[in-house]
Amino acid sequence: MDQRIVEFIAGLRAAGVRVSIAESEDAFNATQYMGVGSRNDFRDALRATLVKEVNDQSIFDDLFLLYFGNDEPPLLNLSDELSPEERNLLKQALRALLEQLRQQGRQNQEGQPDRRQGQPSSDQLNNLLQLLQALLQGQNLDQETLDRAGQQTGLPNATRPYEQRWMQQRMMRQLGMRLLEQLMKQLPDLLKQLGMSQQAVDELMADMQANREALAEQISRHVGGSIARQQVEEHAKEKQDPQDIMHRPFNRLSEREADLLRQEMRRLVAQLRSRAALRRKRAKSGTLDPKKTIRTNLRYGGVPLELKYKSRHLKPKLVLVCDMSTSMRNVVDFFLRIVYELQDQVSSAHSFGFVSDLGNIGEDFAEHPPDEAIEAVLSRPDLQAGYYSTDLGNSLNTLMLHHAGTIDHRTTVIFVGDGRNNYRNPRLDLMDQIKRRSKRVIWLNPEHPRQWGTGDSDMPLYVPYANAVHRVSNMAELTAAVDKLLTAH
Repeated sequence: MDQRIVEFIAGLRAAGVRVSIAESEDAFNATQYMGVGSRNDFRDALRATLVKEVNDQSIFDDLFLLYFGNDEPPLLNLSDELSPEERNLLKQALRALLEQLRQQGRQNQEGQPDRRQGQPSSDQLNNLLQLLQALLQGQNLDQETLDRAGQQTGLPNATRPYEQRWMQQRMMRQLGMRLLEQLMKQLPDLLKQLGMSQQAVDELMADMQANREALAEQISRHVGGSIARQQVEEHAKEKQDPQDIMHRPFNRLSEREADLLRQEMRRLVAQLRSRAALRRKRAKSGTLDPKKTIRTNLRYGGVPLELKYKSRHLKPKLVLVCDMSTSMRNVVDFFLRIVYELQDQVSSAHSFGFVSDLGNIGEDFAEHPPDEAIEAVLSRPDLQAGYYSTDLGNSLNTLMLHHAGTIDHRTTVIFVGDGRNNYRNPRLDLMDQIKRRSKRVIWLNPEHPRQWGTGDSDMPLYVPYANAVHRVSNMAELTAAVDKLLTAH
């Protein structure tokens, strides 16, 4: 138990709760005095010694459930509750429904329809069979199954509490919970057609629903526990080098660290400006212009006394399209600050933000300094993130309908986003138009390439339309990407 308390305190610290060594000692003393016989007394003893601020109480409650909750929610063995005849009817009904799902899966493979139609794959059907077995026999999912599904959905890469609900939905989809819900909706009518009484059907469905909720709770705890452990590990790594926040992922920055980065950004911007100015100075002469040199030296009898050079336009013309969803806000915050601090190195910049639709945020930067403009942009009602509301395809449609004039053969179009589109139409036709109209397309994505194509990620579909894709998960990667943008012109 002492080791579990140590891990719990580490989890609190990683989640941003301040816990001193003295308070940790108080927690051990309090729990030893109160004992562990009463769960409520044990929880109150830890809360009284470790939590000092009201805002930290919800973090404490969430982590307490993960570290000290029951490991496996109880399930009912449904087979024991049914008569032999009812068990036989249930088997017949399940066989029929599963065969129907298999037929849909085969049609999906033969016809190869759009993946957003949601037809079950063979892997999903196998997971559904395993899930049904656990549900009917009253067994929890084994650790190997949960770990395998977690690997397939990218759970080891999730380290922030706000990712839990999203990862939980992906895990449930991977394990076949969505197909199970579909099956349970059709099961009652089929059982009644086969001759099972209404009372037996109602009791069976109530027990199945209870077991389904227990399995969902097990998945939720597995996801939450994994995120908590990853957060503790990352926090421990960060403590080894607290000064090096340039390589700290944006999604793991505390507010204090983000403020330090904003201060550090002034030095970074100065360095980027100096590099761009030096490159422009070196390139002032450009390349030799033979025709202009000959014309100029006609007065000297063709002797090339004066050399003329082609001028080079180094200042880029930019169109910025920024994903303003919750997971992207830190990246967009720092990126826009850098771009607008480097306004003298840019010919022109048209900036747009999007969640469910596109909004012009260039006006905010025209009216306010970068710091104030960022605050105004992040608080705009039309750019507030909702539940599964991101729609890049619709935003591309708005861009080409109302702002296509901002893109021409001199324009670099920069997308800042993770390429996740909530299974909506990615509008690749519009991406093709943008690539044809522009000088080049650059994509800045904070996710690791291993996560591309998982879940609702359309990134592999967008990559062919980009001239370059840069990972920008931290400030070091972001400044390197911006430096390349200025270098390439």
